[in-house]
Amino acid sequence: MKAIFYDKFGGPEVLQYGEQPDPKIGPDSVLVDVRASSVNPADWKIMAGYLDGALNTYFPAIPGWDVAGVVVEPGPSVTEFQAGDEVIGYARMDTVGLGTFAEKVAAPVRALARKPRNVSWAEAGTMPLTGLTAYQSLRAVGVGEGDVVLLHNGAGGVGTYAIQIAKAWGARVIATASEKNHDFLRSLGAEPLSYGEGLSGRLTDVVPEGIDAIVDFVGGEDWVATVAQLKVPGRIASVADVEVKDRGGRYIFVRPNPADLLALTELVEAERVKPVLAGVFPLERAAEAFRSNIDGHAPGKIAITVGGAS
Repeated sequence: MKAIFYDKFGGPEVLQYGEQPDPKIGPDSVLVDVRASSVNPADWKIMAGYLDGALNTYFPAIPGWDVAGVVVEPGPSVTEFQAGDEVIGYARMDTVGLGTFAEKVAAPVRALARKPRNVSWAEAGTMPLTGLTAYQSLRAVGVGEGDVVLLHNGAGGVGTYAIQIAKAWGARVIATASEKNHDFLRSLGAEPLSYGEGLSGRLTDVVPEGIDAIVDFVGGEDWVATVAQLKVPGRIASVADVEVKDRGGRYIFVRPNPADLLALTELVEAERVKPVLAGVFPLERAAEAFRSNIDGHAPGKIAITVGGAS
């Protein structure tokens, strides 16, 4: 099969496009013909070796955890899916080596749900990691009807999903971003605030009565500056700063969960959540997609398509 791979740690320059062995199907996996994936910061951080102390890497390594595609063959113990099913998945492994930037992947059934019927392959390929991160973060702080929730980094890949999910659950959403992305945030239904110095005062101007929950997708000082405005201390989650636990909050490390992924699929099919594409690149141009993600200027997610899918 054709795949993107690297045989040493480094930046986008170490990525190669060429032939790799077809994956073997384990008992609890399904063989998927990949139609799309997407680039996440985790992909290039792993490729750079930043997580080498936590995950074993086997070279040549194929990057990628997101997948959207068609089931070719289920493993012998799999009853949930059959050949021809269209699926999406957060196909994270406990090791690095057999990722989704390839024509085929053996994806664990615990990572899969059906693909939404009303989105393209490219859009579907952006959903799993960022969509699950947003969903699980909001659920961790109990966001629901009537809540006022503050999202830090609303224009990022996770933030765009979080805004829409929170709105679908009946919350009022305030989100931080650079001023150039404020109109984009408004288009998703959020009230934008500029991040940085003076954020606490700007937040007070918008919600003088305080906020119900905070979800942080970026780290840094902004979430710390707004903690005092929580009505109930500790109703805060962060995917970027483990120190949130010191303030009674939750540190979120997203995990594969088919029920959560199916809930996300249903929100998309109900047109309450819409994947936002920042760009689409064919598999062979994955290095360009990585560079674009590292630059991080465009809101939304960067998709990788395989075999001419769109």
